[in-house]
Amino acid sequence: MKARWIEETPQAAQDYVDGRRLDEVECIVADIAGVARGKAMPASKFAHQERFYLPNSIFLQTITGDWADNPTGAFTEPDMVLTPDFSTATAAPWTADVTLQVIHDVTNQSGEPVPTAPRNVLKRVVELYRAKGWTPIVAPEMEFFLVARNIDPNQPIIPPMGRSGRRAAAKQAYSMSAVDEYGKVIDDIYDFAEAQGFEIDGILQEGGAGQVEINLNHGDPVHLADQIFYFKRLIREAALRHDCFATFMAKPIENEPGSAMHIHHSVVGVQDGRNIFSDDQGRETAAFMHFIGGMQRHLPAAIALLAPYVNSYRRYVPDFAAPINLEWGRDNRTTGLRVPISGPEARRVENRLAGMDCNPYLGLAASLACGYLGLIEQENPRAECLGDAYMSQDELPYNLGDALDLMEENEAMREVLGAEFVATYQSVKRNEYKEFLQVISPWEREHLLLNV
Repeated sequence: MKARWIEETPQAAQDYVDGRRLDEVECIVADIAGVARGKAMPASKFAHQERFYLPNSIFLQTITGDWADNPTGAFTEPDMVLTPDFSTATAAPWTADVTLQVIHDVTNQSGEPVPTAPRNVLKRVVELYRAKGWTPIVAPEMEFFLVARNIDPNQPIIPPMGRSGRRAAAKQAYSMSAVDEYGKVIDDIYDFAEAQGFEIDGILQEGGAGQVEINLNHGDPVHLADQIFYFKRLIREAALRHDCFATFMAKPIENEPGSAMHIHHSVVGVQDGRNIFSDDQGRETAAFMHFIGGMQRHLPAAIALLAPYVNSYRRYVPDFAAPINLEWGRDNRTTGLRVPISGPEARRVENRLAGMDCNPYLGLAASLACGYLGLIEQENPRAECLGDAYMSQDELPYNLGDALDLMEENEAMREVLGAEFVATYQSVKRNEYKEFLQVISPWEREHLLLNV
C-alpha cells in the first residue's frame, strides 16, 4: 500500500506507519453536525480501492440520529463517491492497532462536488475569494470542558476530579496550577497531536471549571477545519483514557462560561501575498472596514451555523465572556467583533460569536461568507464601540428557530453557501428544534406543575 500514498501523505503519517504493519484505515467525512461518518476497512483492502460509496442521506441525519425530510426530492438515498484526500491522512494513535484516518472528497456519480457536504461548502466559499484574487487566512481558538463522566442525561454535568482530589474550580483563567490538575489529559492531547502532525500554538486554562483553550496557528481555512475536526476526536479520546469526558457543548454547566470557537480572519492577495487590510504605510484599508461591515450586516443570518443547537443560545449572555451583539472594537473583548493588537502585516478581525459546538467547516464557511459579502458590497460598519459592549442592546437571535428564520431570509448568504445546502441545513435543524420542543424540562416541572 505504501507506494500508493507515500508521495501525497504527510510526513507524520508516514513516520507513524514506518517499520510497522498498517492494520486499518478509517475512511471518513464530516456530516452536518461535524460527526465523523464513513467506514473502517483493512489496509490491504483500502490499498486496492480508489473510491468508496456512502448514501447521500448522511447529510440529512440529525444529531439525535433521526432523518430530516429531503428538501430537494424523494428520499431515494443514491450513493455518493468518496475519494481519499491523502493530504489529510493522519494517525489514530489511541487505537490498539496501527490505524490511519483519511478524510475523503465527496462527489456525486457525475463527478461534481456534493453541495450538502460541509467540507465542500467551505471549499466553495474559499474559491469565491480566490476568484477575486484573494486568499483567506484563519486562526481558530478551541475551547472545551473536561467534565466528570456523565452516564445519566437527567443529572447535571459537573467538573472532573483533579489530581489534588478536589473538583476543578472556576474563575481560574490562565492559572498554571489549574491546568496541572488534569495534566495527564493534557499530556495525552500533546502526544496524540504530535503523532498526528498537528502543531498546537498554546494551551491555557479558561474561566470555567475544567475549561481549556487550545490555539492553532493561522493558515488555510480547509486545512484548519480538517485539524479541528480531528482535534475534537483526539481530545475526546485523551479524556476517556483518564476517566472523564471532553465536551464541546456551547454551555455544558450552569452558571459557568460557555465554550467558543473564536475565529481570526485576514485576507491576502493571491499574487503578492500582502494583507489587504493594511496599505503601504501600514494603515487600515477600506477593505478592512468593508470586511467588518459585511460581518455586521450578515452575521445574523449566519448565527444558525455558528450556534447550531438549542443549547448554543445559552452562551450569549452578558458578562460571561461571550458577545450579545455585533459591535466591533479594537482590543475590546466585550464586542462580538474584535480587532486584536498586531502589526500591519497581521491585521485581522476576530469573530467571537461562533460556539465550539459548531461544525468547523460550516463555522469557518459562514464567518468567511460574511466577510466576503462585505468586500463585495463595500459597506462600512457602524462606529467603533469604545466602551463596554455588554451595555449595548442585544441584537442576536434568542433561539435556534429565530436564527433559522434569519438565515432563510438572507438571499446573499444563500447564494454564497449554496441554495441546496441551505435548504438541507434548514430541514435538519428544524427537525432537531421540533424534537427539542417535545421535551419537558425540570424547570417547567418545578415551577409550573403546581403553581399555574
